[in-house]
Amino acid sequence: MTQRRHLPNDDDISAFRDALKAAGVRRIATNQADPGKPKLDGKAHEARRHAAVESSTPQSSGRTSDGRVEAVRPSEYLEFCVPDLPWRTFSQLKRGQTAWQAGLDLHGHTLEEARAELESFLRDSAGQGLRCVLVVHGKAWGSTSDFPVLKSHTNTWLREWPGVLAFCSAIDLDGGTGAVYILLRKRGY
Repeated sequence: MTQRRHLPNDDDISAFRDALKAAGVRRIATNQADPGKPKLDGKAHEARRHAAVESSTPQSSGRTSDGRVEAVRPSEYLEFCVPDLPWRTFSQLKRGQTAWQAGLDLHGHTLEEARAELESFLRDSAGQGLRCVLVVHGKAWGSTSDFPVLKSHTNTWLREWPGVLAFCSAIDLDGGTGAVYILLRKRGY
């Protein structure tokens, strides 16, 4: 049996809008993830980017493969953890309860630039002793492929990186399935 949905009248809609206004609710200005805190050092970021673009052999120096990757859907939830990671730690990461300390946005990068940026960011984050970081990879389909290229490659690269204990898609507030939280190995381990 099908129930008809109650359609609100104009008075109900007006009352609802007044309640939202009184509560201070504002319309969202953009529909894009905010990677959060500003980069610590803009000059270091530019130097990394310049080195990534100028490098003539990024494949030989990188730790991540450039081989075939498994294509993922734009809205697919990503998750990975090493076998001995405590369930509670991974559960907190998946619920967005582990505070991330730095962010990287890969939008606008070519595949090779994104790979170099990600590797450099992970290396720098581990060197600073950061525990959890956010990487925004987006969900856009590639211009020459029928799957989200950066998302699919990020999924593969993070599984190969030795300092990554776990990663999962972010909560909606931090970018949803267009971003991942990454739990890094503590120093000395």
